[in-house]
Amino acid sequence: MSADFYSLGTVDEAVIRAERHKARALRKSRWWQQKTASGTCWYCHRRVGYHNLTMDHVIPLARGGRSTRDNLVPCCRECNTKKKSALPIEWEEYMQSLQQRHSE
Repeated sequence: MSADFYSLGTVDEAVIRAERHKARALRKSRWWQQKTASGTCWYCHRRVGYHNLTMDHVIPLARGGRSTRDNLVPCCRECNTKKKSALPIEWEEYMQSLQQRHSE
């Protein structure tokens, strides 16, 4: 794997397409069915039902992430939309506010 793959620049569109293809295949797997069975968002911990969960790349593809089991999590559409292509550290404040609301 080249160092350019993890650079802060843009990721090659061909790489992104290939990773999206891998993600689509994983979405059909038994592993993903088990991951979404609870219907709970990985970020906000709300129960939204498994049909309302989306697949999110914790490290976004556009930022050098991969479609691997350790980088894919189920999340609600609201969190996925708010996160966009941010790295977890970039939206840590938002995640902490969710944790505070969850604990109240």
